[in-house]
Amino acid sequence: MEDQEMQLKVRRVSDKFTESMYVLANEPSVALYRLQEHVRRSLPELVQHKTDMQSWEEQSQGAIYTVEYACSAVKSMTNSSMYFKNIDSLLRQAISMKEQISSSQGRSLHDVTHSPSPLVSAPHAPSTSS
Repeated sequence: MEDQEMQLKVRRVSDKFTESMYVLANEPSVALYRLQEHVRRSLPELVQHKTDMQSWEEQSQGAIYTVEYACSAVKSMTNSSMYFKNIDSLLRQAISMKEQISSSQGRSLHDVTHSPSPLVSAPHAPSTSS
């Protein structure tokens, strides 16, 4: 009886060992096959996502450049306020000088029309001596 029990135990162990070897031998290939199927199905979608992302990145880079350029323009405008103040001051001075010139020309023109000219003599009264 021991002999039969021993044979039964050996057979079970050898069956389990054979099954384990079969699983080990076939499992990686099945896993690799499933992985290959998954890659084949999902790769086109991944490629499309990649091209979309690259396109969005290019658009984003363009928008970032535009915003940075606009910010630098605004900064230079705020830095130029000193120049605008200087221009404002110069314009006010020019207007003031123009008004002074106009008023001095107006006074001299007014003086010329109301004062007798030394070149023009006043009319003489007729003489009564005869």
